[in-house]
Amino acid sequence: MLRQLAVALRIGIATEPMASLGTSPALEDIGPRLSAEIRRIFGRSLQIRQVDAGSCNGCELEIGGLGGPHYDVERFGIRFVASPRHADCLLVTGPVTLNMAEALRRTWEATPDPKIVIAAGDCGRDGGIFQGSYAVVGGVAAVVPVDAVIPGCPPSPAALLAGLLDALGRRR
Repeated sequence: MLRQLAVALRIGIATEPMASLGTSPALEDIGPRLSAEIRRIFGRSLQIRQVDAGSCNGCELEIGGLGGPHYDVERFGIRFVASPRHADCLLVTGPVTLNMAEALRRTWEATPDPKIVIAAGDCGRDGGIFQGSYAVVGGVAAVVPVDAVIPGCPPSPAALLAGLLDALGRRR
């Protein structure tokens, strides 16, 4: 143990340098437009229910990044909610598995009208690499009507915000 301590003291702190904390220009462009569109359509914040229909959790990691300090989507009027009854939008990730098809359909039915359904990621679009599997029904559109698709495997948080803006812009 003393030998490990001596090595640690000799080498010092071995970490990567801190990343730049500056905000991206795309975020500063998309954010205010997204906020204005949300206020125009809903007159309040946008409530999103995220549904994992059988994904690998890559999209969920990127969606989780939206709530972090860099993106901080709450400042743009976006909130993630636990119940579809409180949601304005369903953000569905992953290919829809046989076990999740009925749960997704019930979640869609429990969401009050008017609702927006967004399929996130390549798997949500058409099943992605899982397309044709015996355990997969297909993309989100195979189970519920989809208003917009955000491509990518996984889509970046900036792409998710741009996709939300696109989906809201279609409601004009």
